[in-house]
Amino acid sequence: MIKVPVGLRRLFLTLPVLWLIVTLVFLLIHLVPGDPIAQMVGEGASAADLSALRHSYGLDAPLPEQYARYWLGLLHGDLGLSLRLHDSVTHLILQHYPFTLLLSVSSLLLALFIALPAGIWSALAKGRWPDRLLGGVSLVGLSFPNFALGPVLIVTVSIWLGWLPVSGAGAAGLWSRETVLHLILPTVTLGLSLAAILTRMVRTSMLEELRQDYIRTAHAKGLTKNAAVYHHALRNAMLPVLTVVGLQFGSLLAGAIVTETIFSWPGVGRLTLSAISNRDYALVQGCTLVIGLTYLAANLLTDAAYAAANPRLRRGD
Repeated sequence: MIKVPVGLRRLFLTLPVLWLIVTLVFLLIHLVPGDPIAQMVGEGASAADLSALRHSYGLDAPLPEQYARYWLGLLHGDLGLSLRLHDSVTHLILQHYPFTLLLSVSSLLLALFIALPAGIWSALAKGRWPDRLLGGVSLVGLSFPNFALGPVLIVTVSIWLGWLPVSGAGAAGLWSRETVLHLILPTVTLGLSLAAILTRMVRTSMLEELRQDYIRTAHAKGLTKNAAVYHHALRNAMLPVLTVVGLQFGSLLAGAIVTETIFSWPGVGRLTLSAISNRDYALVQGCTLVIGLTYLAANLLTDAAYAAANPRLRRGD
């Protein structure tokens, strides 16, 4: 019997999920109550204009034919045309997606930068005041939503203190100093709540590893505390944290929709809300598809990282 590699099996398992995402996004425009074309153009449009627009979108064809056309266009990178912005959906997403990816990655890095040392310190100081302090701070972080933290940061840091710009991303390009300054507040807004989640996860995972027999054996053999903690316990404790990081990266995309709107950050999230308010269903379909595919890709990368860190998974044990 031929043994299929674990990574290839996982890739095959994602194909039904990919099909489901594309199918649900395709049906999005058909699940809208009433006539989506009439809702897009509003009142006052003539029957001839509605019929012509319906034909240009291909909505007058049978549903199976529309579905086949959608897949064909998707395979060629064609996600349709935005009615309101008069531009291809693919081009609009390519313009805005790098900003969302930059915001999500920077928020994740900030969360890890805070959560790893805080979680380790909390585990090593279990029951003492640093543990209680970090537990209280993380609880506040979990309880404070992004839509509340964002305006607070704008009022205090931008308006009162004048340290950072209020909104937007500047006009100097994605990798400019001006964009980095605009990026700080949205990154802090998204990253702090994720840091609270990861801090508690790192603490729990570290405590579990510190109770294991191999740690006591390492101490008995004369290994220093730092070597036992950072060379052995931390590596094993990061395995479940990797899974949480991958799942939370997907949630960052959902959180970015609100955060991008608060800070007028020109990402896919803000583009999605604009498309919804303008009833631009082709653009809503494209943005939803990109977010779903990014979530799927993040899960695949998480599986790959988990397998790389755990040799038993690479062997399929």
